[in-house]
Amino acid sequence: EAAAGLGEGLQDPSTAPLPQASPLARSFQLDYKEDCFRKDGAPFRYISGSIHYARVPRPAWRDRLLKMYMSGLSTVQVYVPWNYHEPLPGVYDFAGDRDVEAFLDLTAELGLLVILRPGPYICAEWEMGGLPAWLLWKPDIVLRSSDPGYLAAVDSWLHVLLPKIKPRLYQHGGNIISVQVENEYGSYYACDYEYLRHLLGSFRALLGSEVLLFTTDGTRAEELRCGTLQGLYATVDFGPGSNVTEAFGAQRQVEPKGPLVNSEYYTGWLDYWGEAHASTSSVQVARGLEDMLQLGANVNMQVVSWYMFHGGTNFAYWSGADFKDQYKPVTTSYDYDAPLSEAGDPTEKLFAIRTVISKFQPLPVGPMPPATPKYAYGSVALRKVSACPEVCAAPAWHCPAAPRLSLSLQYADLLDVLDVLCPSGPIQSRFPLTFEAIKQAHGFVVYRTQLPRDVLDPATLGAPPHSVCDRGYVMLQQEYQGTLERDGQTTLRVTGRAGDTLDVLLENMGRISFGANVSDFKGLLGNLSLDSSPLRNWLIYPLAIDTAIQQGWPHAALLKSSSQGRAGPAFYTGTFETPGIAWDTFVKFPGWSKGQLWINGFNLGRYWPCRGPQQTLFVPGSVLHVGRPNNITVLELEGAPPAPFLLFLDRPLFNKTLSRSTVATE
Repeated sequence: EAAAGLGEGLQDPSTAPLPQASPLARSFQLDYKEDCFRKDGAPFRYISGSIHYARVPRPAWRDRLLKMYMSGLSTVQVYVPWNYHEPLPGVYDFAGDRDVEAFLDLTAELGLLVILRPGPYICAEWEMGGLPAWLLWKPDIVLRSSDPGYLAAVDSWLHVLLPKIKPRLYQHGGNIISVQVENEYGSYYACDYEYLRHLLGSFRALLGSEVLLFTTDGTRAEELRCGTLQGLYATVDFGPGSNVTEAFGAQRQVEPKGPLVNSEYYTGWLDYWGEAHASTSSVQVARGLEDMLQLGANVNMQVVSWYMFHGGTNFAYWSGADFKDQYKPVTTSYDYDAPLSEAGDPTEKLFAIRTVISKFQPLPVGPMPPATPKYAYGSVALRKVSACPEVCAAPAWHCPAAPRLSLSLQYADLLDVLDVLCPSGPIQSRFPLTFEAIKQAHGFVVYRTQLPRDVLDPATLGAPPHSVCDRGYVMLQQEYQGTLERDGQTTLRVTGRAGDTLDVLLENMGRISFGANVSDFKGLLGNLSLDSSPLRNWLIYPLAIDTAIQQGWPHAALLKSSSQGRAGPAFYTGTFETPGIAWDTFVKFPGWSKGQLWINGFNLGRYWPCRGPQQTLFVPGSVLHVGRPNNITVLELEGAPPAPFLLFLDRPLFNKTLSRSTVATE
């Protein structure tokens, strides 16, 4: 189907209707004769930037969008992550931070146009590329294909989402000028044209015949062969290091006429745990933009969209992963070295881009909004509750009335509170079951069994290759033994007695979001063995940690008090009060290993300072309380430091690149 596939992406300009927009009609169309877009009948070029509402707290939406507008952007690109809105089949969530309609209405209020990218697959380094994990409840499903089970789920979702979008289309008085179908489909192995035809039919049926639908793919011939389809305008993506003429030449192979469009011009790049913080020079990015805009001036019309203009944060469990010879999880920060930083601050790169844009079109009148205020709340000592009367710990300068903060340390071993975290009780199974088999999407699951015999001499506890997805924290008689890791250490040496309890806490570090491996099952995918003898008769505890914390646990519970950290998975809690302000801040974890942080029930994401590069977590000021205590909950997975404390800073620390064997130092 190679020849037919190439033909799928070609548009015949001789048969394309010329725009006949009346002066009063709102329209956004392709003009194949003049190689441009036409908005209300007039030639139109946009410069846009990507922002992901799911990575930005709702109170910050206006600030970020206004800064994009003042940078000279006329348009924003917006992904819609399916799994963010349909956590379970037929259960939808469009409230609060998930109110995509409110976000779109805000873009319109601020005078921005929108390029909408509703998937159903989006990549975006987002958990499973935006696809819901519950699709994997059917283990043999073929994602992103014409598999009937997959298409049925997609259709149900589109029938919920797209009716919310239709009134906001430009033709209907809204500000959405175009809609992308799927995303970089040519990079996926399936190359299923029936799937693309099905999506095209669904989008047309639900959005109408006038809306401009398009695809985005890389510039390789194979990507454009499999990712394009007659009826969908084909665009490309590439970064500052690419040859602009060659890249747009690839688009011309499938779109001989029409505007030249780079749908993702990369301003930076993402970070993986354990690798260097990615950065791209402002000079290189600005030069690439100027090259493209000059080409646009010479070849009539060309369009550029920044990816990312503002990256934001992978709060909670939403970060995805790549697979490049091995599993590579993405950091909590999605700063992306973008023109607007993770905290929404204008950078040198933003002003360089703004200067280039000003050479080609007028900038909005007025100043660029300033960086949001940050506060270095300082050192938060974790001490045993006792020394300071009633409220705070030890030295007087830690009391709430003083400019620094106090945090009392209380802890609970995770294995001691399984009744709270798994109130429905365990699932019994002869062999381990995956997260998907027990309908657990994110987070953590405990697998428990007993040693079948005395192990007086060290024996090898092992897992088959690639079967620990993604990290397994091993406890024997509640004593931490070590960690098993996907594509890493898969064996430990243990001793014990027959009947001793073996627990493995499995952590999902994020499902793969790009490539052939997006069917990324989590948990123990194979059985553990003791000296090659399989272990049987498991109790499996799916943990609902976030539910418990949002209901007030553990701050409403009676926990142990301690002045020292412990090895192995445990919760550490405390409260602090701010000095009358709730500004953005960044929390550092000196000496901590790896875990998850909640403040006031809000899941701020994963920390992993010993792996790096990210050393701090972004804490939006909107999460904090003024005039009442702020509750901190830390789930430390491997071991807290001997004298635990947190450090609140007014700036992030990104570029602490660490090997797997080194220790973080300042």
